[in-house]
Amino acid sequence: MSHIGGGNCHNISLSRVKARPDNPSACIMGIEIERKFLVRNTDWKTLVAASHSCTQGYIALEGSGSVRVRVLGNKGFLTLKGPRIGLRRTEFEYEIPKAEAEVLLESFCDEAHISKIRHEVNYGGNVWEIDEFTGENAGLTLAEVELDQEDQSVSLPDWIGKEVSEDERFFNARLARHPITTWLAKPDND
Repeated sequence: MSHIGGGNCHNISLSRVKARPDNPSACIMGIEIERKFLVRNTDWKTLVAASHSCTQGYIALEGSGSVRVRVLGNKGFLTLKGPRIGLRRTEFEYEIPKAEAEVLLESFCDEAHISKIRHEVNYGGNVWEIDEFTGENAGLTLAEVELDQEDQSVSLPDWIGKEVSEDERFFNARLARHPITTWLAKPDND
């Protein structure tokens, strides 16, 4: 069994730190500031820079925090998220071997998994993550953009619909247990 993060966790305040090329197994820790939107059409597809399959489940959901296991492409991740305050929350993310992430998903997460295709789109100086959900959330497409500050100006593409950043129904942990197919016939993306 490998040690998650190898004890190399660094505290960076105010913005989320991306993967460290010098130590890919190091913990990515900081403050996640994220806006989330429904997607109104498929015009974004011509801008896709990369796509990966994604399966994720939750080991724990306590209050408004969570412990998530994710397989994204050929990588595994263990992520701890603190309670959300506005658009901001504390996040600790560790890259783990994909095989271990798959075991954690099967052994420690209930059957409420999310499956999606995650696409990366560069637009307006930001990297947008577009999630096309499959399975029980099929038909739902969400766009997320991470920010350095809550009041940061963001250029919204034409394919962006209604903002759902603070609508708990569209949080991934909620969608895992209450899929969109159980509460909404068709999302109103505008």
